Formats: sequence, C-alpha cells, structure tokens
Amino acid sequence: MVVAGRRTSIGFFIALGAGLISVIVLIYVGWIFLSWRTGILLFLGVLLGAMLISGIVLNTFFLVREIRRNEQQDAFINAVTHELKTPVASIRLYLETLQTRAVDEAKRKEFYGIMLEDSNRLLETIEQILRTGRIGLASRKPNLSRIDLGGLVEECVSRARTLHNLSPESLSYQPGAPLTILADLDEVRAAVSNLVDNAVKYSGSEVKVSVEIAETDEKHVCVRVRDQGAGIAKTELKPIFKRFYRARGPASPRVHGTGLGLYIVRSVAKRHGGRAWAESEGPGRGSTFVLQLPIAR
Repeated sequence: MVVAGRRTSIGFFIALGAGLISVIVLIYVGWIFLSWRTGILLFLGVLLGAMLISGIVLNTFFLVREIRRNEQQDAFINAVTHELKTPVASIRLYLETLQTRAVDEAKRKEFYGIMLEDSNRLLETIEQILRTGRIGLASRKPNLSRIDLGGLVEECVSRARTLHNLSPESLSYQPGAPLTILADLDEVRAAVSNLVDNAVKYSGSEVKVSVEIAETDEKHVCVRVRDQGAGIAKTELKPIFKRFYRARGPASPRVHGTGLGLYIVRSVAKRHGGRAWAESEGPGRGSTFVLQLPIAR
C-alpha cells in the first residue's frame, strides 16, 4: 500500500509538471504570434518561459528523486528490522525452551547450533551496517597491505561452503596464477564474501556457483563469481550496486538482505582504484559479478 501510494505521488508530480509546461508553452506560443513585432519583449518573454519551464522540470525531478529515496530508505529499515528481530526472536525461543523444559543432549546440541547460526546472522547484519558507515567516511583511508588474492578468495569460498553447508561441486574455486594486490584486507574480504554469499542465496535450491581469479591486463586482476540462479534484468545491472537497492524478481522476496552488500562491493572497488560490475542475459539465466582490482607491482 505504501509503495503504491508513492508511485501515485510520483505519477502526480510528473503529470503536474507536464501539464504546467504544456500550458506555459501554449500561452507563450500564442503570445509570440500576437507580439511578433516587439522583439525585446519577445526575447524577454521567451527567456522567462524557459526559466519557468526549467524550474518546473527541476522541481519535479527533485520531488520524484526524494520520493524514491524515501521509498528505498523505508525498504532498508524494514529489511534491517526483519534481519535483526528474526534471529533475536529465534534465539529467545530456544533459550526459553531450554529453560522451561527438559531436553535431551542431542536436542540440546541442535538448539545450540541453531542459536549459533542465528547469532552469526545477527552479527553479519550489524557488521554490514557498520561497514557501510565506515566506507562512507571520506576521511577514512584504506589500511593498505600486500595481500595474496588467491589465498583470500579461497578463504572466502571455504567459509561460504561451511556457512551454507555446500560441497566443492556446488561452490567451486578455480585458482589462477599467484597474484598480489595492495589493499585493505578486511574490506576486500568483505567484498569477495558478499559476492559469493549473494551468488549462493540467489541460486535457489540447486546451487551451482564458480569462483575464479585472473589477470584482465598488465595492471588489473579480477575476481569473477558466476551462478546459474535467478539472473538479472538488463535494466537492473547498474542500479543493483546502489545503496539500499534490491533487485526485483521472483527470488527477491525469499532472499534475506539489507540491500547493502553490492553497495559495499562497489565502494571497496572504487576506494582501491578498481571497478565492480554485473553481467546477465536476463531473468532465469544466471549472472556473473566481477570485482576488478589493481595488481601490486
């Protein structure tokens, strides 16, 4: 209901702006025909009309942008609220069960495992939010060090296999030649982990994800993460890297997230003089995410 209301507001402001511009154009066109002999007044009238039209266009543009930004922020707040409340509620439920009922040792261990997973999910959400704030600070510079990119990627893949209980066939890693980058270890680890986790989450029930690293030219190396999952529409290949943005599609409602993961990936790439982009043939045809970083020489 809220989204529909905002879309109605956007349509109203666009229609209002277009209507006002049309009225102004008609008035001034008619005025030009009636006052064609007075050149100075004609010039001033055209100039005034252009200023009025520009003001209306700019006003409409900023109103629509503000409505969309508020919509994204509301979606982010809802997503974060869900990501924070769900694991907390789960942990509390299992703790209350352990406190009020006699539970055998096997079931107790199962409960502990579930609570640990929920705690990790909660911690990951908090870390994403804090990392977004740190990256957004222009005064904070990356803590650069020489990093073996292959070893870092292998670590992220191994972590994802454990976290999502995947086999090497479901999540494969193809190492390339040894490559060293000069980068912030925590930031690059977060970027690679976000790409791998996203690929797994949007793969659906049958996960088939491959990760590889390779030199793109003499100065750059790229981490390429391919999946055979939901895919991405051509129109969303760029917007998905914006803060709070979440791709639309059948799989989106089933995938938990805050809309910050790919924003962090792009921000990390920019802070290190690299790039990040997505490739896809469309919905249902899988996608490829690429993180490109400079090689340390």
